[in-house]
Amino acid sequence: MFSPTPAQAPGTASSIPYVVVIQSDLLDALSTRLTVPLATLAFAGKVPTALCPTITVKGERLHALAHYAAPLPSKALRRPVGNVAAHASALVAAMDVVLSGV
Repeated sequence: MFSPTPAQAPGTASSIPYVVVIQSDLLDALSTRLTVPLATLAFAGKVPTALCPTITVKGERLHALAHYAAPLPSKALRRPVGNVAAHASALVAAMDVVLSGV
């Protein structure tokens, strides 16, 4: 999990404080990383939990917005601020919802 890139649109840094790299480590040679933004509950609004699982980071409850998954240049990611490996199955399931609707 990383702090957001400074190139984000104004006002989103407080609404999307982190992104999660969901890309396999086997692809580390690539110059990009597939990421899912973690948004505050107020920004995300009411969302389906299968698509947007809740993840707690530093005591703050956030929604992983799987439908906004996007590649970011690896150089744009700041240093890691945490590990959400415990939520891996929920993130994979959310991506399954995006890809297959199930």
